[in-house]
Amino acid sequence: MIFYMKPFVGRDNELRKLEDLSKSGRTCLVVMKGRRRIGKSRLAEEFGKNKVFLPFSGPSPVEGVTAQNQRDSFARELATLFHLPPFTFMDWSDGFAHLSRHLIKKPTVILFDEISWMGSKDPTFIPKLKIWWDLALQNHPSVILILCGSVSTWIDKNIINSTAFFGRVSLYLELTELSIPQCKKLLHLQNFKGSDLDFFKILSITGGIPWYLEQIQANQNADENIKRLCFEKDGLLVHEFERIFNDLFSSRGEIYKKIITSLSQGMKTSAALQKTLSYSASGTLSQYLKALEICGFISKHPDWSLKTGKPSKLILYRLSDNYLRFYIHYIEPNLMKIEQGLFLESPLSSLPGWEPMLGFQLENLLLKNRFLLYQALGIHAQDIMIDNPYVQKTSGRKKGCQIDYLIQTKSNTLFVCEIKMRRRELGLEVIDAMKTKIASLALPKGFGIAPVLLHLGPISDALLSSRYFYRIIDIADL
Repeated sequence: MIFYMKPFVGRDNELRKLEDLSKSGRTCLVVMKGRRRIGKSRLAEEFGKNKVFLPFSGPSPVEGVTAQNQRDSFARELATLFHLPPFTFMDWSDGFAHLSRHLIKKPTVILFDEISWMGSKDPTFIPKLKIWWDLALQNHPSVILILCGSVSTWIDKNIINSTAFFGRVSLYLELTELSIPQCKKLLHLQNFKGSDLDFFKILSITGGIPWYLEQIQANQNADENIKRLCFEKDGLLVHEFERIFNDLFSSRGEIYKKIITSLSQGMKTSAALQKTLSYSASGTLSQYLKALEICGFISKHPDWSLKTGKPSKLILYRLSDNYLRFYIHYIEPNLMKIEQGLFLESPLSSLPGWEPMLGFQLENLLLKNRFLLYQALGIHAQDIMIDNPYVQKTSGRKKGCQIDYLIQTKSNTLFVCEIKMRRRELGLEVIDAMKTKIASLALPKGFGIAPVLLHLGPISDALLSSRYFYRIIDIADL
């Protein structure tokens, strides 16, 4: 029987680190974490391709799933892998010992996928895993044990910051989204032939999440794919939001959802979030924000002083996950219409604020691919003091303004970047908007300004020949 293997793109650095461990001939423990659908188990599978690969994963800990259900699932997977008759065990130590008896001398990768699901119902899981590692696996050289999960807070608490595994972990891996060129390569390997605009439309909704990109069908254009995934009754991304929050945060999912919804309207400080959510002035909000940051859903952007180039204590939180923002703005408000099939004939462009939303999503995407912008601008990372979206608040002496992306270099040059995504031609009006922003900036003496336009879509000849911008960069060229 021939099995179709999905294309694998990126993760070169992670694979190299894993292979280096494998070549050591030692028993090694690896901890891998990252957002749901980011490709953790797929990376482990790719690493184990030419080795003995033994994957295990527990059922999602929904209501009614017990610790024994998790052990029974492990026993079933063990029986399937080694062609054993069905069996069960009442204690994790017995299950680990049973696995040990089937290990051989060949290079072996053992994957405990979604380990928080496997162990969250049984307080003895971690101590017994530690004993198995110390007393049993050390006798099996060439074994790489990968502990993997989406609930990064659980992994941090029970493994990374736990005394049980102190000094025992050989490698920590935290997977992030694929880069723009890697996303393009993945879609190309899936035979997707859309235009640059189609490509960035898809990334505007999916971000660089591999599993979302793998759902794109080559025989459909970008709008058809987005409709199928996001606006059809049983579309895969229609109910993905609820699965994310139920699986990761269970009973506390509602407060996390409120934070995400608030941040979908724009960056906010923790104080502003506290006020918006009418949340008490306790330390728990900061814990929730930290959990969302660890899971890769939000990011921190410190405010900074242009005069010193140093970050201030003021931290702005940003919703950095493209799918979550798209869900909040377009899928959730229309769930009833989606159930009724009312979006099947309507063009996506008819959705309110569609084009500005795509531009904002594109801005979010570019912030995760800063190294591409550095290259396009001819800047070396070591020459940058700080770079981020920049917000200048209104005060008695200065006007307020917001810069899509501001780079401050050690040579006191400010690259003021405007990001535009449009179907229609962009003209000289963008220069007027940029001049207004720059005039509002409270610039220290002796600083230089380099206005930069990053665009996707046509621009006028007049804009090209104006020579106002230091660089005009077509995002498609990235």
